[in-house]
Amino acid sequence: MNHFNVHRLGDARSIVRWHNAVQAIAEQTPHGIPVTISTDPRHSFSENSGASFAAGSFSQWPEMLGLAALRDPGLVRRFADIARREYVAVGIRAALHPTLDLATEPRWARQAQTFGQDPDLVTALGLAYLDGLQGPGLGKGSVACTAKHFPGGGAVRGGEDSHFPYGKDAVYPSGSQESHLAPFPAAVDAGVSAVMPYYSRPVDLTLRGIAAEPVGFGYNRAIVTDLLRGELGFTGVVLSDWELVNDNQVGDQVLPARAWGVEHLDPAGRMQLLLEAGCDQFGGEECVEVLADLVSNGRVSQERIDESATRLLTVKFQLGLFDDPYVDEEQAAVVLGEPGAVAEGSGPRRPRSRC
Repeated sequence: MNHFNVHRLGDARSIVRWHNAVQAIAEQTPHGIPVTISTDPRHSFSENSGASFAAGSFSQWPEMLGLAALRDPGLVRRFADIARREYVAVGIRAALHPTLDLATEPRWARQAQTFGQDPDLVTALGLAYLDGLQGPGLGKGSVACTAKHFPGGGAVRGGEDSHFPYGKDAVYPSGSQESHLAPFPAAVDAGVSAVMPYYSRPVDLTLRGIAAEPVGFGYNRAIVTDLLRGELGFTGVVLSDWELVNDNQVGDQVLPARAWGVEHLDPAGRMQLLLEAGCDQFGGEECVEVLADLVSNGRVSQERIDESATRLLTVKFQLGLFDDPYVDEEQAAVVLGEPGAVAEGSGPRRPRSRC
């Protein structure tokens, strides 16, 4: 394993010490492959564990929905550039964002991290965000972005959450499926590094003449290979959403794998289907032995593994991780939460009006 996602973090120095220790361990492995550290959004006020985090040591800004209300691509690009500098300073080189879902369902709990419900606005602000974090191409100062949740995660039945079985279905009663897809082709054309399909299982969904199967989007070859790779021409990494293969222990509760539509398959069968659909990376999974067994048993070819490994390693090379994955503790302490960035995120202070 050489990709890890971080949750709650401390101050700049403790983050850097941990990060550099991880890279030192990775350097001693047989191939010396550096680790890529990723994160969900972590510059705002609200905290939804596993989806977004309060700023802590980072500069603090409004939620994406708040930035979207200003309708200012330049401001979004500026925020993303500040986030990029802070991420890079502490060794975070992959972002599990931007969220390009449309907030068309007012009961849906993931709206705060979106740019709203207008597909044109979401597209414009999403492109500005990508420009600020990734730049025109991946390089040593970039953060590799993941556009999610393909092909639009906001259309969950009843506004429920498809992390859970009762929210597994994506429905389009108003024929809005093309609107939900709309921001993603632009992100692909802009060179987004990765795309994440959503958990949901589509109900009666056809996009660009391609009929989706009634299984979760990550398992859905029609969506991942035929639509994303074939129709839209995406050549980057497809990263599955979290825990599609194994059940997840959360405290004293066991949450079932989000294997919507393929619940009958065992972990090996789920992983095989994800690979057959076109996924390259398994979000939130640690079961390397399952993959090794699939290859040794001939259920997955070595050529298929090489295809995904090439995509993943290419990103590491583009980010310069093979040249030098380490970061500087003193520099990180200066950059993280720099007063100017904090002031920009807070905005101008206005005197309170008196009643």
